[in-house]
Amino acid sequence: MKKGRLSERAMRVVFTAAACVCILAVALICLFLLLQGIPAIGEIGVGRFLFGMTWKPLENKFGILPMIVGSLYVTVGAALIGVPVGVLCAVFLARFCPERLHRRFKPVVELLAGVPSIVYGFFGLTVLVPLCRSLFGGSGKGVLTASVLLGMMILPTVITVAESALRAVPETYYEGALALGATPERAVFTTELPAARSGVTAGIILGVGRAIGETMAVVMVAGNQPIMPDSVLSGVRTLTANIVTEMGYAADLHRGALFGTAVVLLAFVLLINLCFRLLKREART
Repeated sequence: MKKGRLSERAMRVVFTAAACVCILAVALICLFLLLQGIPAIGEIGVGRFLFGMTWKPLENKFGILPMIVGSLYVTVGAALIGVPVGVLCAVFLARFCPERLHRRFKPVVELLAGVPSIVYGFFGLTVLVPLCRSLFGGSGKGVLTASVLLGMMILPTVITVAESALRAVPETYYEGALALGATPERAVFTTELPAARSGVTAGIILGVGRAIGETMAVVMVAGNQPIMPDSVLSGVRTLTANIVTEMGYAADLHRGALFGTAVVLLAFVLLINLCFRLLKREART
């Protein structure tokens, strides 16, 4: 008994220490970005930095509004493409997929999650960009291409988390709906899916977070143009692409402005997570 209690206390200490390390790491990252970015934002001016339409470092013009809008367009487009497909695929795997097919299909989904983003970028550059060019004209690089590619990239995350949430719902929910006369499809979408809403929402949050933070694939297919997009075919530059493109040679105020861009990106991610949490809270009430 004493050994069991000691091991339980030891593991509790280990888990607490691991949680504290994670919290400390996030806090240090946030502190580093704030210390590097806030002074530059103050020097440029908050209004000119957030709402400026021109990004020309050589002329000391650091307006990131086109990058904010570009990131928003690409993220929303990826969510509109990837979330419905991912949730429906999770429903199929959790309820309607034969076991023999599931054993083959599930590893493929997990493999997609491990594919490097640069590989997705090459796929988008060699397949999606020429396809969009032939269908819609222009260069083929723009909001639409980036949204389709990011929608594909978030699929494994949404599918895996949503399927786990659906499988965690007690079987009695499904059986009770069938007993009341519901069809299998209606039982899943009106009973099981609402019961798994919390887990499904978590998968959506993780997927959207990856879409916001993706860099290399977006750089290769979005056009990398720091201009305000006027259509889904327009070339854009996202906040992440702006940082990775210019950080290698930036200095002084230019470098500080890129750290300020990272601060805005961090606030963007936190705001989206907060909105999802508020939606989950309202759904529960």
